[in-house]
Amino acid sequence: MATRIDRAQVAETALRLLNEVGLEGLTLRRIAQELGVQAPALYWHFKNKQELLDEVATEMFRRMAGSLTAVDTGTWQEFLTGAARAIRSFLLGYRDGAKVFSGTRFTGMGYAGPVEEMMRVIVDAGFTPQAAARAWFTINTYTMGYVIEEQSVYPDPGGERDPAYELAERARKLEGYPLAIQAGEVFFSDLDAGFEDGLHAVVAGIEATLLPPSVRGSAGGSPGVE
Repeated sequence: MATRIDRAQVAETALRLLNEVGLEGLTLRRIAQELGVQAPALYWHFKNKQELLDEVATEMFRRMAGSLTAVDTGTWQEFLTGAARAIRSFLLGYRDGAKVFSGTRFTGMGYAGPVEEMMRVIVDAGFTPQAAARAWFTINTYTMGYVIEEQSVYPDPGGERDPAYELAERARKLEGYPLAIQAGEVFFSDLDAGFEDGLHAVVAGIEATLLPPSVRGSAGGSPGVE
């Protein structure tokens, strides 16, 4: 009797395989093998790999949504920074997690509720809906971009640094270019601190350019980011 599979089952299997094979090795054929079916059975659900990644990203958001909506909403800065940290933590749990998640389209409407809640927190802090959307999109894209770079340094979750990013060897190759050496030390040494530094800069920029002047300095806009 043929094994029956559905889209959710395929997405869950893909996520299980991701840490083993990475994005490049995550093919419909490999997933079919894991499920014990022939590859054509998956093409009934997904025309190509991009459609598969859209479904995988949808499942990823479903899994991280709870941690996003549970972020402390004491101030809008605390909310945005907490959400960014939650996204980063989740994506770092999967090999190539940020690459898989970025540039995809959700396949259902399940994201609407969590997005509505997150937008509401920012709007209630004094942002216009348009500015709130821009603020959220900016935080989201900063976080995904940072994690993509971070996962090139540490490809496997909890694994070792890629030898290509060994700072001493890099400095040897760049002898005579002291500023380039220093830049690499900032880029690739303490990735946690680098993320926080960039996050603070993004939040400060959001406050300076997107928060209405009448709200800046009020209770909703003055506290710094911890």
